[in-house]
Amino acid sequence: MTQGRLIAVVGPSGVGKDSVMRALAGIEPRLDIARRCITRPPDNGSEDFDSVTVTRFEALRADGAFALNWGAHGLFYGIPHSALHGLVDGRDVLANLSRGALPDAAARAARLHVLSLDAAPEVLAARLHRRGRESAKAIGARLARSGAPVPPGVPVTRLWNDGALSDTVEQARAALYPASG
Repeated sequence: MTQGRLIAVVGPSGVGKDSVMRALAGIEPRLDIARRCITRPPDNGSEDFDSVTVTRFEALRADGAFALNWGAHGLFYGIPHSALHGLVDGRDVLANLSRGALPDAAARAARLHVLSLDAAPEVLAARLHRRGRESAKAIGARLARSGAPVPPGVPVTRLWNDGALSDTVEQARAALYPASG
């Protein structure tokens, strides 16, 4: 059996990574979503994750619980090994990753594909303000941050997500599963 693909979903904050992932997994039965651990209090449900303290995160990391982990914007993120078990069974797994985690993902996953999402800066700013998690200054800092490059040889699908979510999801599905369309 062929190992599944780790599909790293990357893009700036507010681009709709989690929305695209949920909608894509809802129409594509070959996909699982990797649930992350984040050192952030639970939010209003815009993102599905396990909230952990920094102390707990550090203990999990020291115990080798994470297949991938990184820090960004004062938070720590981790993908537990268990979230990637579907890869061994030939299933594709969507993971919301930082671009900075892509080299580690490329080293650990036999098959990695990057789904890179973007949107116009004014769309991103409006979405981040609606989320209500950060100050205007923090939002500005997020928007000014540029992403790390994708490792050489890793396939990338680049999509704009500043229109209808359904359009982005159909474009992603067509790119990831061309024979399905």
